[in-house]
Amino acid sequence: MDRPHSPSHPARLSPGTLAVSAGRPDRTPGAPVNEPVVLSSTFVSQGVPVAGEHLYGRSSTPTWEPFEQALATLERAGHAEAGLPTDGPPAVVLASGMAAIAAVLALVPVGGRVVVPRHAYQVTLVLLRELADRGSLTVELVDVADTDAVVAAVRGGQDVPAADLLWLESPTNPMLEVADVAALVAAAHEVGTRVAVDNTFATPLVQRPLALGADLVVHSVTKYLAGHSDVVLGAVVTDDPDLHARVVAHRTNHGAIAGPFEVWLALRGLRTLALRVERAQQNAAELARRLSAHPAVVEVHHPSLPDDPGHARASAQMDGYGSVLGVRPVGGTAGADALVAAVRLWVPATSLGGVESMLERRRRFATESLTVPEDLVRMSVGIEDVDDLWADLEVGLDAARTAADADAAV
Repeated sequence: MDRPHSPSHPARLSPGTLAVSAGRPDRTPGAPVNEPVVLSSTFVSQGVPVAGEHLYGRSSTPTWEPFEQALATLERAGHAEAGLPTDGPPAVVLASGMAAIAAVLALVPVGGRVVVPRHAYQVTLVLLRELADRGSLTVELVDVADTDAVVAAVRGGQDVPAADLLWLESPTNPMLEVADVAALVAAAHEVGTRVAVDNTFATPLVQRPLALGADLVVHSVTKYLAGHSDVVLGAVVTDDPDLHARVVAHRTNHGAIAGPFEVWLALRGLRTLALRVERAQQNAAELARRLSAHPAVVEVHHPSLPDDPGHARASAQMDGYGSVLGVRPVGGTAGADALVAAVRLWVPATSLGGVESMLERRRRFATESLTVPEDLVRMSVGIEDVDDLWADLEVGLDAARTAADADAAV
């Protein structure tokens, strides 16, 4: 009897269904429904190794493979039709999001140019500055929402060569700016520039950069993909077999390997990605709407808002608006700190993408971009009841208003 959903007879499935079904074991009698975790550092082997043979846990392990195949399927590596399993190379899982970022930056030749948003994950910018200080590469910061300015930076000029890599975040961390990914990819490819997109905020359920022409996609698996704030992992996805091989070699030779148990947990988290993303996005859009009308709020950043600068662009290229907000309360830095200190349901923490709602004032880090406002509070909206989240935020906003009144009275 034919199984219409088996690997040999793929159905046209939605991304949410693929998150549940991709990377499953073969359907043979007695087989487990879920791939088991394999906790072995080495594998039985003799003679000349053959391609794909497991030898040693730094090179490969069976527990990586289901997650890597599932993520590649969601990102449509190989440009498979929407809803069909990928025929491209699998993703490459690494020890952390920064390990994934470092693996992609290692593709830039010595002395090469990298164009990157001035608002991006702060440790990405720290690593780029470190590489620039060592003379490994040069870095040009751009306002990623200004397409013309980004294109000009990528193309270079009379004495400046075209960029070797255009690094994109969209929406950006933490300012939520939205890039015209397809237009920037097309312009970059005209001059031979590779494009990598950090897709952590959007997830492959909301945005698929490979389908927009990008060469590489990076994820902090720690965030939405795993989704429970209990693992630290990263991943790189690409259509290009040569780039895939080079990223794998970097992982092996630099030892940036993921623990099998952590990857097994990430795959388990991936199964509920669609439910979590749907609920978190609904919550985020509703909270953005309420916050934008609150008298104790100076500014709200979220592409769901009709007057947000990135709204039209996000509506055109994304299947949603993400669930990270940027909020500036009254009272400046003191007001922002008061808000974070007053909430009880929201968790003051520096990560995002978990089931729980988290928030923090980003400029508390000395390494954050200096063009991020001192009073910006980044909010990662979780899956709790939206009215409970709002009631807790109102307490925080009252505290921010009290801080503002105290400052005015001085």
